[in-house]
Amino acid sequence: MEDPLRCRHLCVDMQRMFAEDTPWNVPWMDKVRGPVARLAAAHPAETVFTRFIPPVQAEDRQGTWRDYYRKWPMMTRAILGDEMVDILPELRALVPPATVFDKTIYSPWLDGRLHRFLQEQEVTSLIISGGETDVCVLAAVMGAVDLGYSITLLKDAICSTSDQTHDATLELYGTRFSSQLRLSSVPDVLDWWA
Repeated sequence: MEDPLRCRHLCVDMQRMFAEDTPWNVPWMDKVRGPVARLAAAHPAETVFTRFIPPVQAEDRQGTWRDYYRKWPMMTRAILGDEMVDILPELRALVPPATVFDKTIYSPWLDGRLHRFLQEQEVTSLIISGGETDVCVLAAVMGAVDLGYSITLLKDAICSTSDQTHDATLELYGTRFSSQLRLSSVPDVLDWWA
């Protein structure tokens, strides 16, 4: 890994709507929330949380996103409620000094705000945790690869609703992106970042 002072923890979408009783519940989130919280609590000022923000109603989005929320109307904020899009309470308690970036799509990079924020701090490496391994984490990893960040992905702090695609995505990360990404664990990162 690179210089600890130029590293940040990017925690992807550890939100109530994925942890609680909703159609988008990710059962594995309960298993990874402890390791995620330990890392974030150890380095709150160096932690950035993302939140995936559904629209108030499906008609607020365009193209296939509109169709997506027509399929999932119960996950629009009009029905779900704004409080359910927030990060988990134990993570919310760390803000500030931790930072929150909202996004309306899978990737946290497309609008450029997160990259500018990190570049202003001369960040060169990211430790990535959160959910889901094969959707929003995948989008975060691919964008970070494209932007040239050195990436450490935490096997014990990412989760998915699908064991099969979680395992396949970990295999993809470990084989196809081995020059830009390394797989690690929260205890190993905490030792390095002490």
